[in-house]
Amino acid sequence: MSESTRIAEVRVTPILISDPPLLNVQGVHQPYTPRTIIEVVTDNGVSGIGETYGDTDYLKIAQAFGPKLVGQPLTARNDLFARVSAAAAEVDIAQIDNTVVAEGLRGARTEVKLVHSVVSGFEVALLDALGHETGLPVHALLGGKVRDRVEYSGYLFYRWAEHPVAGEPQDDWGAALDPAGVVEQARRFADRYGFKSFKLKGGAFAPEQEVAAIHALHEAFPDAPLRLDPNGAWSVQTSLEVAAALEGVAEYLEDPTAGTGQMAQVAAKTSLPLATNMCVTAIDEVPAAFTSDAVQVVLSDHHYWGGLRATQDLAAVCRTYGKQLSMHSNTHLGISLAAMTHVAATIPELYYACDTHRPWQTEDVITVPHTFTDGAVDVTDTPGLGVELDRESLAALHRRWLDSDVRDRDDAAAMRRVHPDWTAPAFPVW
Repeated sequence: MSESTRIAEVRVTPILISDPPLLNVQGVHQPYTPRTIIEVVTDNGVSGIGETYGDTDYLKIAQAFGPKLVGQPLTARNDLFARVSAAAAEVDIAQIDNTVVAEGLRGARTEVKLVHSVVSGFEVALLDALGHETGLPVHALLGGKVRDRVEYSGYLFYRWAEHPVAGEPQDDWGAALDPAGVVEQARRFADRYGFKSFKLKGGAFAPEQEVAAIHALHEAFPDAPLRLDPNGAWSVQTSLEVAAALEGVAEYLEDPTAGTGQMAQVAAKTSLPLATNMCVTAIDEVPAAFTSDAVQVVLSDHHYWGGLRATQDLAAVCRTYGKQLSMHSNTHLGISLAAMTHVAATIPELYYACDTHRPWQTEDVITVPHTFTDGAVDVTDTPGLGVELDRESLAALHRRWLDSDVRDRDDAAAMRRVHPDWTAPAFPVW
């Protein structure tokens, strides 16, 4: 590779991937969810791939920015945020409302967050291409790995047995609507993938039922670290009741209540660590949360923070403030799992198993999907991300997008197909 290597072509491809009927505080996952696949091709004919959200506003920004990357040096990544921000200013996006508590379960909706998510997809694609040009794995481009395997946590969900409409994607996992169903799901995760820790997505049922599920998991897997995440569903008082009930059982409680102020009130009255991927998802949210000790664990997500280098920056900030780091996950494919694994391999202070939705998604756009062994993914030393784009699968999932009217994830709308009068639950104090 020469210093003059430049980007010759950029492809931005929207797709729809199948998703099971997983429940959360905002409703239920739709049968299909949008993702965006990004390819950059150098003037040497070398390709790199990235992945990010595919909802309308993210896609608009990615499509506006893609052509502007053509002709740029492959190594020019430090000004990606400014360049993507300029592209975002040229397109119409939905109204920004900073008062929204849980837009997409990731805190308040801001243009900066939209831009960071688009930047993440392009940065990963550029790093993948650079790795192929130089013969180096992405983790080497990030400074080198400190571990050879990255541990992931089994992500448990309350769920329906199937989507309600005939012909929609189905699987053989069955329903999980009570503690026994959650434990059975965990046993299958442990048997099939070797997961040694578990996270339960809460906020779908009354808090006492979800606490009972964690206790049932603890009884079935007494040595397994456990987590509960209701996505800010509860009041401060309910959060404290839950924290008291899970002392000595859970390793941390994730976003029990909404907002830094309420999280700080809970943190002041419990010794159970609080984690977040909602009230700290951008640097400007760090000071209030850290100085008030509202959270003790931040769940990084390279899609949120603007890429892999930004994730390393977040790790440094957490180290400075004495906070712990783990890794958040949303519905994703193998490109993102590869990126997560590479950056996780470079962070020394990653003491918790990372989240991943990946076992729930059976479709992929890479030729050889990842395998979990003993709940972990091996860190590859092959060039780039170590994955190859499956163009046939990409074309099929793009055709699905073209043939469908699904353009945004909307868990509430999916729930109202079954329960027309459904609104987000308001849980009473117990």
